[in-house]
Amino acid sequence: MSHQALEASGLIAGYGNATVLSDVHLHIPGGCRTALLGANGSGKTTLLKVLSGAHRPQAGQVRVGEHKLRHSRAGLTEHRQRVQLVMQDPDDQLFSADVRRDVSFGPTNLGLSRGEVIARVDEALDVLGLGALADRPIHALSYGQRKRVAIAGALAMRPCLLLLDEPTAGLDPAGVEEMLLALTSLEAHGTTVVLSTHDVDLALAWADRVAIVEHGIVHCGPPGVMLGDAALLQRSRLHPPRNIQLALKFGIPRDHVERTPPRTLDDVVALVGALAGFPAAATH
Repeated sequence: MSHQALEASGLIAGYGNATVLSDVHLHIPGGCRTALLGANGSGKTTLLKVLSGAHRPQAGQVRVGEHKLRHSRAGLTEHRQRVQLVMQDPDDQLFSADVRRDVSFGPTNLGLSRGEVIARVDEALDVLGLGALADRPIHALSYGQRKRVAIAGALAMRPCLLLLDEPTAGLDPAGVEEMLLALTSLEAHGTTVVLSTHDVDLALAWADRVAIVEHGIVHCGPPGVMLGDAALLQRSRLHPPRNIQLALKFGIPRDHVERTPPRTLDDVVALVGALAGFPAAATH
């Protein structure tokens, strides 16, 4: 695995006569954490499906590095070794009796040797912290564990990019923390992560870039700029992150918030302390 950029240009996609995405242009640099936000029905999931090759657009193209997505059988097989999509509900993707057999499904269907399949499965389970659960039946796993198994199955394909649809939805705070630790481990192994979410606070804390889908158009930029744009967020039926709201209420200039977004509460305290002229140590 190695980080590669994904480029989408001129995407128009929909279902039947209904257009969901209209002239979408998106650049995702390799190694860049990208959060995808938008209201229900805005087109987030459709965009992820188009980027993965699971849904064919009416126009436009998708590239990973120099490789253009082709919607032939061979082209899709090639693309899915570079880009993997994990949907929101893990039970839509898990079907084997136990964890190890489920994670091995993709590599086995690539025609790899048994030794290579075992190596890939062991690696994926290790990265996702699932080694102790390798022989556990799928039905005996928690919801958060099933989500991580679904991601491990995608990771075993050794993709350059992993597209995750609402990976933290339905998880308790401890489960969210475990998921984010797993994503950090994925990045260290050369996989670029793109995740969709409704959680603006998570997007601000985690992402290097934020893409907001608004009525079929994608707006993309730095987290502070995108999540500090009150008009865009209102049109997209999203609320500003709490830390940005706090910083602005305490009088931090908007341009400063956009340049250096307060990802944590400690960041807000430091910004307010600096505005008030307190020494940095006094703000902690």
